[in-house]
Amino acid sequence: MLDPAYVRDHVDEVARRLGARGGDFSADLALLKQKDGERLQLLQTVENLKRDQNAAGELVARAKKEGRDATAILAENKARAARIKELDVSLAAIETERDALLLTFPNLPHESVPVGKSAADNPVVRTWGAARAFDFTPKPHWEIGEALGILDFERASRMSGARFSVLMGAGARLERALINFMLDLHTREHGYTEVEPPFLVNRAALTGTGNLPKFEPDLFKIAGEWDLFLIPTAEVPLTNLHRDEILDGRQLPIRYTAYTPCFRSEAGSYGADVRGLIRQHQFDKVELVKFATPEQSHAELEGLTRNAETVLEKLGLPYRRVLLCTGDMGFASAKTFDIEVWLPSQNTFREISSCSNTEGFQARRANIKFRPEGTGKPQHAHTLNGSGLAVGRTLIAILENYQQADGSVTIPEALRPFMGGLERIVR
Repeated sequence: MLDPAYVRDHVDEVARRLGARGGDFSADLALLKQKDGERLQLLQTVENLKRDQNAAGELVARAKKEGRDATAILAENKARAARIKELDVSLAAIETERDALLLTFPNLPHESVPVGKSAADNPVVRTWGAARAFDFTPKPHWEIGEALGILDFERASRMSGARFSVLMGAGARLERALINFMLDLHTREHGYTEVEPPFLVNRAALTGTGNLPKFEPDLFKIAGEWDLFLIPTAEVPLTNLHRDEILDGRQLPIRYTAYTPCFRSEAGSYGADVRGLIRQHQFDKVELVKFATPEQSHAELEGLTRNAETVLEKLGLPYRRVLLCTGDMGFASAKTFDIEVWLPSQNTFREISSCSNTEGFQARRANIKFRPEGTGKPQHAHTLNGSGLAVGRTLIAILENYQQADGSVTIPEALRPFMGGLERIVR
């Protein structure tokens, strides 16, 4: 959520920066300014009445001490108390309306983010590795997996519908090996604390990360009286670990990692990536989340992105990093780097991780604060998140980049200890 005081004092700048995202927010900003003005006026009136009430208490005490009749003062106090109660209700209603409107605004892009309209405007920051030269025509991962008997879409479709898959044998083992490899790397070498969070979260948790109210159609909600949703990413429970808490600034940055399945309805994506594992309703992911001070957060974004890139480097998978422009960033992000892995069958790079600094946007929504030196006035923390990595897409990249002419797939050396020493997947 944007800082309402900052929006009020810099409305033209906020309109310009939000406009760079590609939308027209002028009408909503005008309404927000109106609501905030009504709130401030009411707040001033209530504070004045409460000040008069406190002063009247002293008048009553003095009158009684001097033996004078305080009936009129007490009657005035009673009427004023009723008025304060009435205005407090109105003030709460105005604040609810203002906050509900604030929840609809995306984050402000950081000044280093390039202005653009779409992915075509995203600059490439760096590349790593060289695409393999095949002496045969490389196959797509779904053909490789089905031929090896490790990937089954037909049986998944019969039990769950489209955009589900079944991994079998060495395929399931490879998925599990990737999860363990990533978690070990991030905890042992990158300094993250592993967490096993709930896979179901409440509405408040999703509001805190910015998934609600805007993106409810993308979520799977539990039926019945439960107000619970399947998580779309471990970012949600990990970020909410410190909801409504004040952290000790001396302990920041805090780094968490978790493996979870993720569940997304993929609303609006039908017709895109219909075949294969690219866009599934259920997929595995290892997530990275950080809590930092404002002074630390952009250096921590670079560190988080490098942690994700290291996974691909150890697996020998070519990739590139791109900086998302204003028109291509996520709702909660102030700055995002996408990491894209090379897929031979498509002769292109595809996203495998999105690493973002949300600055104080999520922290305001989830009320996550810190005291800079362990003492003093609390301020909102900065939160960061990124995939480290999307496991299914990493499996895709391995199948395609390590496929052999005879249909087998070579296991990257870094993964072999997690596969019991297995060097190749064969039929």
